[in-house]
Parts: sequence; C-alpha cells; structure tokens
Amino acid sequence: MTAYHHIPVMADEVIEYLNPTPGKVFADGTLGGGGHSSLLLERMGGEGMLYGIDRDHAAIAAASERLKNHPNKTIIHGNFHDINALLPEGVLLDGGLIDLGVSSHQLDTPERGFSYHEDAPLDMRMDQSQGITAKDYLNTVAEKDFAQALYAYSDERWATRIAKKLIEMRKEKPLQTTFDLVRVVDAAIPKAVRAKDTGHPARRTFQAVRIVVNEELDPLSRALEHWVVRLKPGGRLCVITFHSIEDRIVKQ
Repeated sequence: MTAYHHIPVMADEVIEYLNPTPGKVFADGTLGGGGHSSLLLERMGGEGMLYGIDRDHAAIAAASERLKNHPNKTIIHGNFHDINALLPEGVLLDGGLIDLGVSSHQLDTPERGFSYHEDAPLDMRMDQSQGITAKDYLNTVAEKDFAQALYAYSDERWATRIAKKLIEMRKEKPLQTTFDLVRVVDAAIPKAVRAKDTGHPARRTFQAVRIVVNEELDPLSRALEHWVVRLKPGGRLCVITFHSIEDRIVKQ
C-alpha cells in the first residue's frame, strides 16, 4: 500500500476565506490526509471544534495520525453528502470545506484501480467497504446507459463507439483490470485521433466510471443545500472543483 501523502490544494485561499480563529466550528467534508484540517486546527489554537469527514478508510487512518495532537477534532467515516446524519443535531458551522474529486493518494495507489497508468483490479470505490466496483458496473451496464454516462460525466465525444466496444469485448471476456478498460478505449477511438490527443485517451472514460461508481454528482446539489443550512449567519462554505461538470453544479 502506498504511504498516504496529502498536499492541500489552494491552502492560502481556504485559510483566507474561512478565517479560522480560536473558538470557531468547522467541518472538512473531504478530510483526505488531513492537510487542510491541520491548517485550520493550527489557527484555532486548541479551541472550538473541527469535524473531519471522509468515506475512504485509508484517509481516515492517515488523518487520525496527522491530527493526533489536536484534541478539538472529531473524525467521522462517511460521505459528506450525508452531513445532516453525520454531524450532531443542532451543530452549526462557522465554515465548511469540500474538496471534490479523486485524491492524489487514490490515484497513486495502483490497487485502488483509479489510474489508467497501472494495471490493477477495476475497483475505483472511494469507500471500499460498500458499493459496486467498477468491474461490476462495466460488466453489467447497458450500452445506452454507458454511452450516456460517458457523455454526461466527461463530455466524451467518442461515447457511443466506446460503449459499443465495451459490450463487444466483454462478451469475449469480462473486464477484470484497468488495462482491460484502457484496451476498450484504444479499440474504440481511431488511432489517428489518439495520436493527436495531448492527454491519455482513457482519461475521460475513467473519470466517468469513477463518478458513476461513487455517485459523486447526482446528490451534489442537495448535499450543498444541506451544508449551507448548517452554516451560522455569516458562515462560509468553500468548495474546490476540478472539472466543468461539478463546477457548474456548485456555481448554480
């Protein structure tokens, strides 16, 4: 297993907008390795409370170790979509943080199945204790539904061809590994197109499959509403996004 490392993204901006000071109450909905939370806790000076939430058991373990010297924190295993069930009733926040998407640790741990650069079992679950794996999904999804997911979640222009090729290839042999999925994409996208692509041709397909497996986008709008309701008057919610689809949801 790859050692957990986490360099917080946009750390200065998070601190500026959340303005952590002693006595305030915060929630980090995507705790990861505890990078953002450690910065918040340092400025809280042992007062107030920080709730750290993550669905990944590896992240929970790493953050628990990193934040062990901060008594004013509560670490919770769960999905930030379920904030009302995870936070104690009546708790209101001075600020909240959600860092959307896959973590660098998940990408860098081959056995998790998020990366198209390493051959590994098709998993892609952020919470490996529940839900369907990417293998289960890819070997059962209908052609039409897969094409729609590729288009909706990654703007894949070759969605129809990739979906058709998936069905053809899994009839010969069920998909087992990440390289099996890469081969589906390679077989579907014309060679001349792949040669001109500046990025990996499978990157959009992997993104779409990951979003489906982890149900990242469909509940996001309602989840953000629940987070806003949990804010005190004048409280702030910071959301970090990495692609246009989730960014559009957040802005709306």
